[in-house]
Amino acid sequence: MLLQEQYYKQPPTHTQVKGGLFALKGQYPGLCKVFSIGRSVLGRELYAVAVGETRGATLFVGGTHGLEWLTTLLMLRFLDDLLYSIAQNKPLAEIDVKKSMERRGVIILPALNPDGIEIALRGSAGAMNMGDKVEEICGGDYALWQANARGVDINHNFDAGWEILHQMELDAGITGPAPTRFGGYRHTSEPETRAICGFCRGFQIRQAYSFHSQGEEIYYKYGEHTPSRSRLMAQLLATSSGYKLMTQEGLASHGGFKDWFIDKLRRPAFTIEIGKGKNPLPADDLLPVYYKLQEMLVLALLL
Repeated sequence: MLLQEQYYKQPPTHTQVKGGLFALKGQYPGLCKVFSIGRSVLGRELYAVAVGETRGATLFVGGTHGLEWLTTLLMLRFLDDLLYSIAQNKPLAEIDVKKSMERRGVIILPALNPDGIEIALRGSAGAMNMGDKVEEICGGDYALWQANARGVDINHNFDAGWEILHQMELDAGITGPAPTRFGGYRHTSEPETRAICGFCRGFQIRQAYSFHSQGEEIYYKYGEHTPSRSRLMAQLLATSSGYKLMTQEGLASHGGFKDWFIDKLRRPAFTIEIGKGKNPLPADDLLPVYYKLQEMLVLALLL
């Protein structure tokens, strides 16, 4: 582990995420590449790190929802250990990752929604020049902030059953920008959504894992295009982690990144709800969650 223990004991601001990623790149210049897949509503870079082959890589995504910033720390901690294990030719979760990664690649996007994380952590100050608008959307109460800076829940904004989801939102009284569960006035309206969709198509991402919190659950199905191998993959992930396989319901049934990936690319994708408790899960939960999932994270690269 390169980054100090203290780094993982505090919530991940955009500045801290950037600093951590470039520190890892500096330590392992030949093993990883740091790049941006786009920008958020407020212009924050959506940083990603590639290890190994980039075309046809596996994708890990954290930080889609503001309050779920522990997923960002999880992505960073796994990346830290993965790079160390490859560089030192040491096993990770008793798996020879250096050999296993010779013809494989992983791209880790620690925070798809950096604006939402900043708002969840710092309130209107995290929204910079949109602070007044964000304040208006939530009435000054940031306890439920999951959305991006425009009050759109990114994981409701993807083109996968979006019209059905939009009607469900209207029926639930969610009619405009909100701290959570408003999927926008049209699908793929948000720059974060467009960035990851374009990235997945351009890099021919082989399979995707989207990390959320909480519940210790794994979701792998969406509609008729769910690949036949996805269930076996999900069962292996569940056996390793002790997490339960679940089927999505209600307002979580459509419009998510996993749903879009399966529906449009017809490749395996999974939503993994880490940890247990009330969001935001505290930074002290990171190590217990990480060690419970470490083997599963390595297996996810190899499936």
